[in-house]
Amino acid sequence: MILDLLDRLASQIAGFDGADFSTPPGEPAVLPPDSVSWRVFSNPVTMYVGGIAAVLLELGEPRVRHGVWDHSSFKRDPARRLRRTGTAAMITVYGARSRFEALAARVSRMHGAIEGTTPDGEAYRADDPELLLWVQATASWAFLEAYARYAAPVPAADRDRYYREARPGAALYGVENPPESEAAMDALMAAMAPRLEPSPILGELLEILRTASILPRPARWLQRIGARAAVDLLPADMRVRLGLAGRLGAGERLLLRRLARLAERVELPSSPAARARARLATPRSAPATPPALHSPLHAVPKE
Repeated sequence: MILDLLDRLASQIAGFDGADFSTPPGEPAVLPPDSVSWRVFSNPVTMYVGGIAAVLLELGEPRVRHGVWDHSSFKRDPARRLRRTGTAAMITVYGARSRFEALAARVSRMHGAIEGTTPDGEAYRADDPELLLWVQATASWAFLEAYARYAAPVPAADRDRYYREARPGAALYGVENPPESEAAMDALMAAMAPRLEPSPILGELLEILRTASILPRPARWLQRIGARAAVDLLPADMRVRLGLAGRLGAGERLLLRRLARLAERVELPSSPAARARARLATPRSAPATPPALHSPLHAVPKE
């Protein structure tokens, strides 16, 4: 039952939106399987919480906020938008490099066509280097912090390694000079903090995330906990700047930790990480075969 719930959570949010991680045979991803990123991105519970926290930080910046809110399908179809975002994150880490390069080129073309003006009269472009950096860096930060809080501790050396690992993927998205250490990430957060501001859009976003049909019905109760956990994950000063309130109860925190640690102990056969490992284990000369369908209850221990 619990593994089935985790599988539903992962497939809805963390990158099962039609992406094929099992082909081309033998083709490596941008990052190797022993990277810190492979471990962090494999946990659907922490990816869900971290993904919401990242969006809150991103939309706290007014140019990013209106670039996303006025030019995307988030309000009309939040579930589809979240799946697409989750898929892109999974392809960045687990997808074959050729698939990732194609995705990054497509996203960059889309960004080049998005521009506008905030209600305060500030012009923006989605391909502005400062905005691209903020979106990439906040996602990296939030995924790592959610993983470290709920799944497993991440030593300082691995934290710095994790940020360095993001550089090749960030470059393909056109991000210049992403933070390559936790200290650099902290400096970026401090530098961008004065740009953050509260907005009714953040409240609207949280209400959508709490109530929309995002997760399958049996797991929908997790949406409210996930939204609170995302706000709780933000540094206290960021919560104040964004005008966000709401902390997790002790029981909710314990529940999330248990779910995340269960997800840490098993690797669902249908997960992007498992399919990527199967791809790497297949000789390049061998023909691609569709992955077998597995019951989510047939989970195997992680390495």
